[in-house]
Order: sequence, then C-alpha cells, then structure tokens
Amino acid sequence: MSLVLQVMIQIKPENVDAFMQKVLENGKAARGEPGCRQFDVLVDPEDKTKVMLYEIYDDQKAFEAHQAGAAFKKYLAEAVPLLAARQRQFWRKAL
Repeated sequence: MSLVLQVMIQIKPENVDAFMQKVLENGKAARGEPGCRQFDVLVDPEDKTKVMLYEIYDDQKAFEAHQAGAAFKKYLAEAVPLLAARQRQFWRKAL
C-alpha cells in the first residue's frame, strides 16, 4: 500500500531562491530512488514563500530508505534551516 507524504512549507522571504534550488535538487534525487513513485514541488501562485511537497512512496520502508539517503540528509542540513515553518502529514490511500 502506498505511503503519501504532504509537507506544508513556509520559507523565510529572504531564502526563497536558495531554498527552491535545494528542494528541487532533493526532489530530482528522490524521483530516481526505486521506492519513490512521485515527488512534486508545488508553489502557491500568490505567495512564493508557500510551498507544498507531495510525495508518494511504495511503503514505509521506501520512505525510510529515502530519509537515509545522502540527498535527503543534505536537504535537512542545508534547506530546512532556511524555513520559517514545516509541517508534515502522512496519508494512506483508502483502497
């Protein structure tokens, strides 16, 4: 059963360009991982400081493998400090 992750992000205004470069790099790496089915970076059309990540993994094990990878660790170290807020919500498909 697929595991879906929704991440709501608020970027500090002065860090938008730097963050976007890092999150897009992480997304590209994630899409190349065997258990990652989808990794979208969505930007609020009216506020470029608001971003949503929409990620789909085969299962919890695939998500854990993503978190153990070098690209995710780099993202945590370099991109997350650029944020004002970050909230994660996990979802499972009903059927």
